[in-house]
Amino acid sequence: MSLVIATPQLLATAALDLASIGSQVSAANAAAAMPTTEVVAAAADEVSAAIAGLFGAHARQYQALSVQVAAFHEQFVQALTAAAGRYASTEAAVERSLLGAVNAPTEALLGRPLIGNGADGTAPGQPGAAGGLLFGNGGNGAAGGFGQTGGSGGAAGLIGNGGNGGAGGTGAAGGAGGNGGWLWGNGGNGGVGGTSVAAGIGGAGGNGGNAGLFGHGGAGGTGGAGLAGANGVNPTPGPAASTGDSPADVSGIGDQTGGDGGTGGHGTAGTPTGGTGGDGATATAGSGKATGGAGGDGGTAAAGGGGGNGGDGGVAQGDIASAFGGDGGNGSDGVAAGSGGGSGGAGGGAFVHIATATSTGGSGGFGGNGAASAASGADGGAGGAGGNGGAGGLLFGDGGNGGAGGAGGIGGDGATGGPGGSGGNAGIARFDSPDPEAEPDVVGGKGGDGGKGGSGLGVGGAGGTGGAGGNGGAGGLLFGNGGNGGNAGAGGDGGAGVAGGVGGNGGGGGTATFHEDPVAGVWAVGGVGGDGGSGGSSLGVGGVGGAGGVGGKGGASGMLIGNGGNGGSGGVGGAGGVGGAGGDGGNGGSGGNASTFGDENSIGGAGGTGGNGGNGANGGNGGAGGIAGGAGGSGGFLSGAAGVSGADGIGGAGGAGGAGGAGGSGGEAGAGGLTNGPGSPGVSGTEGMAGAPG
Repeated sequence: MSLVIATPQLLATAALDLASIGSQVSAANAAAAMPTTEVVAAAADEVSAAIAGLFGAHARQYQALSVQVAAFHEQFVQALTAAAGRYASTEAAVERSLLGAVNAPTEALLGRPLIGNGADGTAPGQPGAAGGLLFGNGGNGAAGGFGQTGGSGGAAGLIGNGGNGGAGGTGAAGGAGGNGGWLWGNGGNGGVGGTSVAAGIGGAGGNGGNAGLFGHGGAGGTGGAGLAGANGVNPTPGPAASTGDSPADVSGIGDQTGGDGGTGGHGTAGTPTGGTGGDGATATAGSGKATGGAGGDGGTAAAGGGGGNGGDGGVAQGDIASAFGGDGGNGSDGVAAGSGGGSGGAGGGAFVHIATATSTGGSGGFGGNGAASAASGADGGAGGAGGNGGAGGLLFGDGGNGGAGGAGGIGGDGATGGPGGSGGNAGIARFDSPDPEAEPDVVGGKGGDGGKGGSGLGVGGAGGTGGAGGNGGAGGLLFGNGGNGGNAGAGGDGGAGVAGGVGGNGGGGGTATFHEDPVAGVWAVGGVGGDGGSGGSSLGVGGVGGAGGVGGKGGASGMLIGNGGNGGSGGVGGAGGVGGAGGDGGNGGSGGNASTFGDENSIGGAGGTGGNGGNGANGGNGGAGGIAGGAGGSGGFLSGAAGVSGADGIGGAGGAGGAGGAGGSGGEAGAGGLTNGPGSPGVSGTEGMAGAPG
């Protein structure tokens, strides 16, 4: 009987080749189908048509046979593939039974197989299993869960490589690499350290595994990076107190004055934000003077509260005498860090139907000032140290390289000062008289000024310190190079300082309108726009950059022959944070428009002046460079150079000074009427000074 050998790999390769051949034949048949089955007759005679039909019939018979052949070919490929799978399964079963028989005694006595690779860890932080006592690599450790060290790599037996350590969980160290075989094999690499928790230190990288007699040490794991610091956050202002009372409207024949709105409720522990002021009452007079009630001021805020808004002024409506709209209430200042000031209330309108007296719209209320913020950014976390490299074999082998230190986290940015409250818009003034002899003046109210932005007081968070580099492993006792020391981690950049708050916009001036044609000599004057509030200045210095870490030492070479490892470089210091920017000034309010029906005097209101921008703060100092690079390892006694010491770290750059806030735009001038030009334009705000550099 002849000897038959069936190799599963060859059978599987043959099946793939046959499948490829079948695909190519099918593609060729498909390409030939159209030109051979649809043969065109050479001429219009019967003989040519018969020849073309004969060739086409042969081609169709060929295509039908090709389909049957392709089906048989596919069945053959499937049978061959199945046979290869059965052969492979049978051989694997034989191998498993053979290994089981060989490993059973040692597993029973020592709990470890004689031949085979160790299993990888599966559960979080589970170490890899050891390899076979005779042959086999150690299993890899599993990554750790939150705050859990990574699993260590399994050790090899007599011959084999150690398993790699698992990565550390958040804030935890990486697992150590497993040791190489006692006779021959490389040590496993250490696991990467986990990223730090807030303000913590990144996990250290795992140490590399050592080699046995012959082999290289494993590399140390990289240290975990420091977590970036959280940005400063201003507290959310608490609920508002009650709204001020709004009195009932009044009307009558003689002089009528509307009641003033009540002041908004003052903040308390439960409702710290100031309440909105009540609206002033409307006054309607038949023959006397009409005066709208003033809006109530916003209530004073308590600790943890924002400013209250002012109430709106009451409307004044007169038939014969003058009408004066009520002024809007003022907004109160914010108290909670970074909270905004309350908005000013709108001025009440003034409407006159038949009169020879003045009609004046109410002025808008002032906006409250924003509160300062001292919400500094949190410091960045420090980077973890790199793991040490494993030692080379006792006789021959290079030491493993030390792991790099983790980078320090970036410092958090500071918050922003509270915005100033917007000034209230002024009330309009309107005259609607059919009497051509009426000679009143119509004046729009003045817009309220915007509040000042809150100052920035808090600083940016400091950058985290870079982690130290791991030391290189020593070379073999007789022959081998020392491992290089790991480079230190860079320090984190500092965060930006707290910025000043923006100033509130000024309220618009009131519109003045003659609806009918009065006599010459009267005036329609648009109201002046309110001035924009100044932007808050920043005193928030940028955060200090983190210091760079220390470089790892190079490993010593073998005793007789070998070069020492180079030392790791010191870490670069982090850059200082940018100083807090000054707040932008508020825009000036637009001047009120003035219009008349005929050829009379009308002057548009002047626009409000834009607020000055706030000053920026100084930038933070740059972080110090790594104190020193690591020392180089010593060379061999007979032959070999000493390692080069690592370069010292470079200090970080100082932070840029915070930008000064932009001055607010001047308010647009109000438009004049038919005969007069526009009013004077508002004055542009002065631009804030740039902060000094760090």
